[in-house]
Amino acid sequence: MLRGLSDVADDYDLFIFDLWGVMHNGVTAFPDAIQCLQLLRKHTRCEIIFLSNATRLSRSITAHLSELGIKENLYDKLVTSGDVTASIVARRAKEQNRPNRPKYFHIGPERARPTLDACGGQEVALENAELIICTGFFQEEEEVVEDYTELLKSALSFNLPMICANPDIIVNRGNRIIPCPGTIAAFYEKLGGVVERFGKPCPAIFDCVFAQHTQVPRSRAVMIGDSLSTDIRGARQADIDSIWIGGGIHVKDLMMKPDGQLESDKIREVAESAGEKPKAILPWLCW
Repeated sequence: MLRGLSDVADDYDLFIFDLWGVMHNGVTAFPDAIQCLQLLRKHTRCEIIFLSNATRLSRSITAHLSELGIKENLYDKLVTSGDVTASIVARRAKEQNRPNRPKYFHIGPERARPTLDACGGQEVALENAELIICTGFFQEEEEVVEDYTELLKSALSFNLPMICANPDIIVNRGNRIIPCPGTIAAFYEKLGGVVERFGKPCPAIFDCVFAQHTQVPRSRAVMIGDSLSTDIRGARQADIDSIWIGGGIHVKDLMMKPDGQLESDKIREVAESAGEKPKAILPWLCW
């Protein structure tokens, strides 16, 4: 259990931060987290990367972060699962010499349109599609995953694979829990569908980061995130250390006190139940 990130600031050259649950809650930025990055910048020469499972492209996330008070001078690069999804889908079409492909059916909100445009291809009706691109719920605050049963069963009848542009299951938006695209993806798999995910914990998004930081050995990189199933598992699969933020989506599981107090037995129980063993834990990101 760390007192703050300063305990390990000299141990790494590349710090990879999750956004939701670490830097902000979707509505408000965390002042301690902003101060932490300011001091990390001041005291070390490390690279700071934001790695988000957001389905939107990084340029739109950058604007949102700035509105929250997380300015661009606090980090060196932002990579989203939307970026990786668009890059891989577009590259595959090019490699197959199919510039007008894929023909896809979209499940998700209209705000994902820039990501779909970057993927290329053509949006079509379900019966004419060759795959599904899932960027979330059509109405995420009003729907539950069971509302998609008939739609997904129809997709199965056409043997459509699904690309999930965000493996997250849930996220905290302010004080509310919002379902994410990973919920639909998991339900489709349960029904018998085939799903390919782009985003944490999948290796492709971490490979994208390290392809741009070839000078940094993985032993000198660390992932800081709140989700055991995406951030911490992704770090393990990428062969890098991880620091778990307990006050994120697992705050109730950990029975964390309002002052940030954590019990070591409970930490171990929750981590082991997920099959993970992070290097360290912080109640929230602070220096």
